[in-house]
Amino acid sequence: MTSYPILVVTAVTAEADAVRAHLDPGNVLVEAVGVGPAAAAAGTARLLAGRTCRAVLSLGIAGGFPGRAAVGGLVIGTRSIAADLGAESPDGFLPIEELGFGTSILESDPQLVKALQSSLPDAVSGDVLTLATVTGTAATADRLATRFPDAVAEAMEGYGVAIAAAGVGVPFAELRAISNPIGPRDRAAWRLGDAFAALRAAAPALAALP
Repeated sequence: MTSYPILVVTAVTAEADAVRAHLDPGNVLVEAVGVGPAAAAAGTARLLAGRTCRAVLSLGIAGGFPGRAAVGGLVIGTRSIAADLGAESPDGFLPIEELGFGTSILESDPQLVKALQSSLPDAVSGDVLTLATVTGTAATADRLATRFPDAVAEAMEGYGVAIAAAGVGVPFAELRAISNPIGPRDRAAWRLGDAFAALRAAAPALAALP
């Protein structure tokens, strides 16, 4: 029986390098495609064109919602949500669903989520938000936490990767390592080393995906 690889998509090379050295490229392909949902969607679609993969995984570092995901820990996305896809209104933000133009929510594949949860029992599971603009204020962090009570992290690529995977009918999931709490930007307090260490430690779980 032919075995097709898992495609792991990251935003930047440093994220890809954190796991690539620990994986068999015949089983898990790891590629960086750029920052943001547009680059993620385009890059993932390019990688999937003419190639058969058994699953696609969006992987990288992320900001965590305080009290829901610890800095230095891992989160498994049960859904990828384009949190800023919609329109402003006098009564607040209107998601794209209310405009009648599609959906801002894409479900992760249950089998992939279950496999990741089994291999990474300390990881927190929940929604991962995709934003084109990273949160940098307490007010925005509070607003997002209220709008999305099941959100555990925010990043910039998951929804784009999920769109590309859905377009060719390939199962999708998202795995993130938390480098900082969501809120006011304080680069000096970010624990990038811990987040990258968490990604490296998660590599065996990627190799074991169905």
